[in-house]
Amino acid sequence: MYLEHFGLNEPPFRITPLTEFFFSGSNRGEILEALIYSLSEAEGIIKVSGEVGSGKTMLCRMLLERLPKHIETIYLANPSLSREEMLYAIADALGLSIDGKRVGLVMHGIQSKLEEKAREGKRIVVLVDEAHAMPLDTLEELRLLYNLQIGNAKLLQIILFGQPELNAKLNQPNMRQLKDRIVHHFHIQPLSRNTLENYLMFRMRAAGYHGPSIFSPNAIKLIADASNGLMRRINILADKSLLAAFVDDTHNIETRHVEAAMRDSELRPTRSLPDKKIMAGGALATLLMAGLVTWWTLGQKTADIGQKAESNAPSQPATAAPAAAVPAPPAIAALPESAPESATRAAIRPTTGQASVAASIAPQPQTPTAAPPTPTASGKSSLFEQRLAAGKQLLEQKKAVASIQLFYNEDIKRERIEGFLRRANGLGKLSEIYLLPEKFGGKDGLRILYGAYPSANAARAAVNELPQRYRETFTPSIYTF
Repeated sequence: MYLEHFGLNEPPFRITPLTEFFFSGSNRGEILEALIYSLSEAEGIIKVSGEVGSGKTMLCRMLLERLPKHIETIYLANPSLSREEMLYAIADALGLSIDGKRVGLVMHGIQSKLEEKAREGKRIVVLVDEAHAMPLDTLEELRLLYNLQIGNAKLLQIILFGQPELNAKLNQPNMRQLKDRIVHHFHIQPLSRNTLENYLMFRMRAAGYHGPSIFSPNAIKLIADASNGLMRRINILADKSLLAAFVDDTHNIETRHVEAAMRDSELRPTRSLPDKKIMAGGALATLLMAGLVTWWTLGQKTADIGQKAESNAPSQPATAAPAAAVPAPPAIAALPESAPESATRAAIRPTTGQASVAASIAPQPQTPTAAPPTPTASGKSSLFEQRLAAGKQLLEQKKAVASIQLFYNEDIKRERIEGFLRRANGLGKLSEIYLLPEKFGGKDGLRILYGAYPSANAARAAVNELPQRYRETFTPSIYTF
């Protein structure tokens, strides 16, 4: 109903999981990369937990699309299966004939088929959605299946996606053997208020919207409070708010529109903090995976993503400072939640009468200041200091008019930015990265920019030629000096 009013090609806030609307913010992108690494290089059962509507099924669908070709998947969407029903479902997914066969024969057939796949260099992964609803006997049968191996190699890998109730189920004494085999635990975090605007506008742009941000700060705050940061609730409230604005014949979403959506959805602002133990556990798992995933990523020198990143890179900026190169943001725990981490396929268009083009989502900055590079113990300045100096030089020379903002931090986490720069170096794009100190609400922050361009139009045209990794990870916007 409101699509033409907002210039949309499709509804942006459908609650049906569609992978083109996958948002990698608030640790979702990091978890996805960690899962891909774990399935490619490691063994053990993996557990992914999250509240109702936090995006578990979407993450599962993304994993199905992103796994390498040598990994074959069996997706169990209905966890309410008995032990026998689950075995028959797995056998059927493996292409086995199960008509009239006893459970023992089915189990033998599964093992033989898995051994055959292993000899072919294939890995089989069972993804269990809504695992918290799986009967205890069925979970125990999964453990027995996981025990199957040929030589020293496991024949099957398992990922359990479930609500926090899954943790309580695994804590039961009779589930300790299964729990001991879970080597990685990940918890999907709710969206923070700092991330929410990026999520809303990412979904709008994925649906074809090309204008400026339409959600007022108060509307965003109200959506955050009423949704508790859960994506499904956010989508429901945003969708109904768009409808209310359409009825109101306005293109701006204000608190009155969100309030109307809340009344219709029977939601009230009851913002609550996530369980601290779950958050701590998820953070620890993320940090433990960080080094492994970064190492694995750097080792994939012939991977498609590296090739595409090289071929899609924009032209070298005229004032780029020389520097070593950098691995892309550490796949795990690389960026704070306040950073825009989602993909967008189109640059933001300028609004009529505005002095700057396609204003960034970030607050308006004060005059930046940059400190001179600080030598490390080896006598060389760090990548952070190098790119900070390059940003200062870019401003002083005044040869560039615009750049592409990848993301911004309201609180400078130097070690995380260093990780991003190391990965940019690995992509051969370090010289394209500039760091600009800014003040956000009185706090010392940082803008992370890509490239230097003679005009805003040139920067906007270069957005579509960003390395694929950056286009898929961030929400690029045009920043004018």
